[in-house]
Parts: sequence; C-alpha cells; structure tokens
Amino acid sequence: MLNILTEPIIRVDQGGGAAVWVSLPETYSLLMSDRVAVFPALRPHQRHAWHAFLCQLGAIALHRAGQSEPPGDAEGWRALLRGLTADWLEDEPWQLVVADITKPALMQPPAGSAVKAAEFKNRVETPDELDMLVTSKNHDLKGAVVSDANADDWLFALVTLQTMEGQDGRGNYGISRMPSSYGNRPAFSITTSVRPGGHFRRDLLALLEHRQEILGEYQFTDKGIGLLWTKAWDGKRSEALLITQMDPFYIEICRRIRLRQKGGSLCAIRANSDGRRIADVKGLTGDPWSPTSKKLNANGTPAAFVGRRKLSYGLVVDGLFSADWTRPQLLKLTPQDRVSDETTALVARGMVRGKGGTAGYYERVIPLKPKTAQVFGRGGDVSGIADIARERVQQVGSVESILRHAIATFVAHGDRNQARHRNGKPSPNERAELYVSRLDEIVDSGFFDDLQTEFVAPEGERDGIRNRWLKEVTGHAENILKDAAKGLPCPSIHYYKALAQANGVFWGRLLGRNGFPNLYQETDEED
Repeated sequence: MLNILTEPIIRVDQGGGAAVWVSLPETYSLLMSDRVAVFPALRPHQRHAWHAFLCQLGAIALHRAGQSEPPGDAEGWRALLRGLTADWLEDEPWQLVVADITKPALMQPPAGSAVKAAEFKNRVETPDELDMLVTSKNHDLKGAVVSDANADDWLFALVTLQTMEGQDGRGNYGISRMPSSYGNRPAFSITTSVRPGGHFRRDLLALLEHRQEILGEYQFTDKGIGLLWTKAWDGKRSEALLITQMDPFYIEICRRIRLRQKGGSLCAIRANSDGRRIADVKGLTGDPWSPTSKKLNANGTPAAFVGRRKLSYGLVVDGLFSADWTRPQLLKLTPQDRVSDETTALVARGMVRGKGGTAGYYERVIPLKPKTAQVFGRGGDVSGIADIARERVQQVGSVESILRHAIATFVAHGDRNQARHRNGKPSPNERAELYVSRLDEIVDSGFFDDLQTEFVAPEGERDGIRNRWLKEVTGHAENILKDAAKGLPCPSIHYYKALAQANGVFWGRLLGRNGFPNLYQETDEED
C-alpha cells in the first residue's frame, strides 16, 4: 500500500502556493526541470535528510544502470529505481505499508521470520513523535501534535529518523554516518542554485563525479549494499554489517520500524535492537556532505562538528579551511559548476545534538564571489582566503576577550581581578557573556561578505580594508560596553569608578602591545 513509485503521496508546491500530489519518479522529474519551489510537508530540520536521500538514491540507481546523465521524465526514473529492487515484483521496498513483516517496506527492514512481529511492541501515533527531533523544552517545538498527518509527513519523518538519528536510550542505536552516539550529521556543499531542483541536480552529478575518489579513500564495495532497508534485520548484534560491504552512497537505516494503516490513518510500531545495524566506524564513512575531525576525543571518537558553536562563522571557517577537518567532497567544484552562469553559494546545515535531546537546527546560505568560488575547484589553493579568514576570527576573538574583561570589571565595581561567584549569583564574566554574544552576532551577520571583500581586492588594498573592518568591530564593541554600563546593576557610589576602570581596561588592552596598537594611526585620507 502507498507505493511511492506509482502513487501520488508527496506534496509539491511549484511556486503558485497550491500543492500538487506526485509520486517519487514524478518528484525526480520536477526536480530535474527545477519546478519545485518547496515541499510543504517538509520541516526545516528534515531538509538535508530528504535532499541526501534523493541524491544518494539517484546516484546509486544511475551507477547501477551505467548511466551518467539523469533522465528528465518520470518513466525513466521509475525504471531506474525499480532496477534496484528487481527481486520484489510487487514493489514492496517502495511501499510505505507492507503487512508481511518478512518483506521490506520503504525505509523499513524486514524481519527474519513472522514470529519477530511480537517484538514490535511500541506504538507511535504521529510522525513528529517518530522523528529524531527531540527538543529540550516542549515549547520550542511541541512533539506528537501532528494527528491529522498525510503520507508524506510519515515519509519525511521516516527518512529523517533512519538517516540522521543518534542513540536514544538502550536498544535504540544511531546511524553510522555520525562520529558518536551524540554527534550529528552536518552538511556542506557548493551549489549554483539554492532551489530544491538546482541543488539536487548539482549534488547528484557531483556524487557521480566523486564516486571513484570516495571508493579509493574508503573501503567500500563498488556494487555493495545500497538500500539497507531491503536486508532482513532482527536487531541482533551478530547481524551487524561491515562498512566494507556498503556502496559508497549507501542509504542506511538505524531502527526497526514498520508503518501500519488502520481506518485510513497511519501509525508506526517499533522494536528495539541489541546492536547497531552497521558495525561502529566512528563516523568515518566518507559522507560526501560532512566534515570529519582528524583529531580524536579522549574516548577515541572524532569530534562532532556542529556543537556549542552551532553554525557560527568560526565553525564554518573551520569546516572550510582548518587542517583539523577533512573537507567533504561536495565542497569541490564540478565541471558544470565552473561553466555555470548562476551565482555560486555555500549551503551549510546542521543539527546540534546532546544527551537527552536536540538543541536546535541551523542553516545558512553564503553567496560566493566568483574568485572565492574558484578556490574550491579541483586542486584549488585555499591558503590565501584561509589565512585571511583565520586571522579575522582570531582578531574578533581578541576584541571579544577585551570586551568581556571590560564589562566584567564594571560588574565587579571597578575591581579588575574580581571574577568570583558571590552569594550564588552569576560571576562578572558570566554577566559579561550576554553582551559579548551580541558582538559575535553582529560580526557573524556580515563576516563572509567582509571576508570576500578583502580576499578579492588587490594586494595593496587589503590592509586598508582589514583596518576599516576592524575599526567597525571595535566600534560595535565600544557601543556594547556603553549599553552594558547602562543595563547592568551597579550601586551609584561605585558607578563612575567602575565605568572609568572598565573604559581603562577596554582602551588600554585594545591599543596596548598585545592588542591593536596601530589601529588608529592611519591618516585622514586612508580613513
């Protein structure tokens, strides 16, 4: 039931505001002709899961068929997808509901025998309850409220759970494309279009181009397992598959889930497992979208990319240029990218995860100037822009340190060395952090535009551009210090001393030997 190859169960808005219902092959056809404005049922945190699913599935199907150019019509896509599951004449792997638990259903692995049905004891009534998004506070995004759900609500929740989830208690293991149980699966890619169709086509073709590189770097099998939901799984630790058995673009599943239909409504039933579906490889899977840490934590696992810093400018700079992270394959320009007339952009997405829940979804699109985009070409030298980016991050960090010290001095009533907790109240440094974060947000909003302005400028103009930018940053910091002096509590008897001491700290450190002593030494003409 609900055969995604033949039945229209996916809502697509082509730009007019009214959704049409289409099958998966028709979805591919619309994407190829860039006629998809939005998927109305797709929630923001599900975007990468759905995008990656479509790209990986399309790339596997094209490779197995020996084709390099994706078809533009639905029939062509339907034939390609059916070619991946020729052993199931009733299209079971493409149906959302298959009553026989020993047969696969879409993103739902079969059981080894019918008796295993008794293990599926947990019932899930709504797709958002099934989804991997668990907020620390229910008012952030209330859970289990989509009671009048459609088939595509369940589809997107199922794809997101099976391809993005981490560990969630005993018996609920996470995906292999994550460095740890509480890591995440971020996504970075270059694209010449941020529309769903343009982004899909670009990443699909890029996957095919980079396939051999991924095969050469990781121990995959050229025609290995691509669709893990077609393989029987009873949740036993001994059933764990090896990464060496996988196709480079494998689409995994991490949970034993089956959808059921009753009275026109869908629900899900779940069973626990004794071990991972794929033996733990600490996220070293050649995920073409994800940066991978080259350094290991104390427990031997690579660090999670999106964490406390979320998708800040500093974290993005790390992902693009730091030697501590591998750059994902989809950050490399393709031949089509180089000849495109469209504006190139960097798309970055990521979910912050931790024990007990998720802590926010983040996404940013950064337009790239032509000269900037070219450094991502095959063999491109990123050192020039990387040096500028790292220096700017370091300089902002210095200004923030100075601002933090100055505000903390004011809070401590002029005592520069007092930074202790008093009577259980936040320390001066903790109070200052609320204001320092404002500076970080201001810098973040224009960081990459400012960075590229300096990078594309002639060598002789770069110092002046940098100096003007740094003056703007320090100007914002000075204004924030003034706001802090107005907004933070300070007894009137101490106010003027505290303010004088805070300003002394700010300007003394800023223009001192370890700050920026030459910041204001330019002539008026240079200013």
